[in-house]
Amino acid sequence: MSDIHSQYNDVEKLIDDEKFSEAIDGLNSILQEDDSFVLGHLALARVYTKTGQHDEAIRHGEKACELEPNDPFNFTAMSVTYQRAWAGTQEQQYIAKAEDAMAKAQMLQSQS
Repeated sequence: MSDIHSQYNDVEKLIDDEKFSEAIDGLNSILQEDDSFVLGHLALARVYTKTGQHDEAIRHGEKACELEPNDPFNFTAMSVTYQRAWAGTQEQQYIAKAEDAMAKAQMLQSQS
């Protein structure tokens, strides 16, 4: 297992233990080493959502979709991130974005 995957596994344990600040630091460190590490962006989207930092969550979710634009999972996760951003902010734009991301995920899924 590569060092970055080992680091990621350690961060996942922090997330499981709800040590979100430490997890954010660890994930940012991983992404400084390799900004194309999609799992790092997805995990940051999840942690930032849990901590109510919706703009950051969206930024990292969108980056994961940008890095792997043909992976339906990334768009499903992005839809959930948008839904939770809406729940946390009540900003209507997130509903449409959640629907668009889910539609993209379903389109990609049907192509595979």
